[in-house]
Amino acid sequence: MAVTFKKNPGDIIFSSITAIASCTVIIFIVGILFVLIKESSLAIEKFGVIQFLTSTEWNPVKESFGALTSIYGTVVTTVLSLLMAIPVALGIAIFITEISPNCLKGPVGIAIELLAAIPSIIYGMWGLFTLSPIMSNHIEPFLKKATAGIPLLGALFQGTPMGIDILTASIILSIMIIPFTASIARDAFNLTPAVVKESAYALGATKWEVVKNIVIPYSKIGVFGGILFSLGRALGETMAVAFVLGNNHRIFTSLLDSAATITVTLANEFTEADKDIYLSSLFYLALVLFVMSFIFLAIAKFFLLRAERKYRR
Repeated sequence: MAVTFKKNPGDIIFSSITAIASCTVIIFIVGILFVLIKESSLAIEKFGVIQFLTSTEWNPVKESFGALTSIYGTVVTTVLSLLMAIPVALGIAIFITEISPNCLKGPVGIAIELLAAIPSIIYGMWGLFTLSPIMSNHIEPFLKKATAGIPLLGALFQGTPMGIDILTASIILSIMIIPFTASIARDAFNLTPAVVKESAYALGATKWEVVKNIVIPYSKIGVFGGILFSLGRALGETMAVAFVLGNNHRIFTSLLDSAATITVTLANEFTEADKDIYLSSLFYLALVLFVMSFIFLAIAKFFLLRAERKYRR
């Protein structure tokens, strides 16, 4: 005789609410995608996909628009900021979990979390009025002089040091994403079983050997997740970068050149879009950013799941 269980009305209501909440997220994403496609339809019809993605011209007067310069600036600033932020964030996480005395773990951890709570516009104002003069008067001239004559590397620091350029924007962006990567990496490092680390110390391992051979391999999936989170933040950041990037639509070869990203272009030019094709092109640019973010995070998620399956084996 089969046993039947009568569902509690409270369970039914709870399950329904959670299902609705889950469906709401999907509805929001589909709705945003629908609006972007609808509003950018005029630009899609005029420029197509290939022409818009490969054109370097952004000329509202001639009503000719292309996304390549903004895509290029977005990718470069994101990659540079990650390259600068990841080593610092991992160093902070290792210090808090493995090296710092107990009296410093709490204050340093709180300071990192407070750094993440600072509004992006504050970072932008600090970058414009404090970091930019330092970069233009001291750091960028030094880098230009130090790398002069060095093949490839010297070309990255050619130009007039203005402090309003891709290097300054990348530094500010890296400072903004350090707290997210460091916090998640710290939590991942704390999940390493204490008995495993104590066994390694008992066998004579140094702190560096424990971190390199035990802590990082054990928590690499969580660390990678933190990097993914930082990647998403870097791709979509607007205000802090808008202050110090310059919004110059061209393909740059030097880190001392001003540039444009997708988010900066949208923030600076939406109020200036007085023609339908201009506004539609901006929506088209937003659609490109939406797809870029989805592709980058999907690829990263794929590698994360692959690493997780390999780790479980």
